[in-house]
Amino acid sequence: MIASFETILEMAEAKKIAAAAFNVTSLESIQAAITAAEELKQPLILSFCNSVHGIYTPMKDIGPVMVELAERSSAPICVHLDHSESIGEIREALEIGFTGVMYDGSVLPYEENLANTKFVVELADRYGAQVEAELGAMARDEYTSVARTDHDAEEACFTDPDQAAEFAEKTGIAGLACSFGTVHGLYLKKPNLDFERISALYDKMDAAVIMHGGSGLSEEETQECIRRGVRKINFYTYAAQSAGKYVKEQLNWYQDKDYCHYISVWIRESMTRSFMDAMKVFSFLD
Repeated sequence: MIASFETILEMAEAKKIAAAAFNVTSLESIQAAITAAEELKQPLILSFCNSVHGIYTPMKDIGPVMVELAERSSAPICVHLDHSESIGEIREALEIGFTGVMYDGSVLPYEENLANTKFVVELADRYGAQVEAELGAMARDEYTSVARTDHDAEEACFTDPDQAAEFAEKTGIAGLACSFGTVHGLYLKKPNLDFERISALYDKMDAAVIMHGGSGLSEEETQECIRRGVRKINFYTYAAQSAGKYVKEQLNWYQDKDYCHYISVWIRESMTRSFMDAMKVFSFLD
């Protein structure tokens, strides 16, 4: 069943878990994510990042499929647009039927980010959808120009809890992607997570604390973030990488099965396992 972004976040808060936000790029990954949610009876945020993955599958093609399969599912599912800097793209997602959108104005000056986010919240409200925004920076290259050392640079990019509280109050967002030591993609070094900052964000902000960069953290680190108040975790990189490795292994083993339909099955099998493993960690399931 399709559900709003706000509903999924409320379910996560009630259970004191983090809702899994799985990025999808193909039919196989959509099926894998929904299967994981149905098997484990957990809420799901089915997410698509058009700015990154639209070159593989355009949102106009994959979006309606995401909505249709979410509506058919027995699990509560929000269909969500991830990391969009374009109002036009956000409007397109809402027209397709997405129930959550992320406006990413984190590279903009604070006041411009605030004004644009407020406009997106008003737009999404007309469609019965809610908004995720971002304060702080998680991209590696942004750390190199802010301060003199890597540690100082990372600290300068972290989300300020007082500013986050003001931002959430003035915009009416449902959730805020916060920077406290995670990065997108693969980790080049051990992450330096600021757990106290997560607690402060959770205590001060009237919006869900959201963590991007969920791949690569240990189970203990992830669950400590959730205990501190994280209520949504984005996860994709490791699932995609594991599926690629699994396909290679299968092709080497079954050299007579070098047909694309076999590859589709292997991708779905691998991603289902990865998504279920992540969801168990996010939901404190054995």
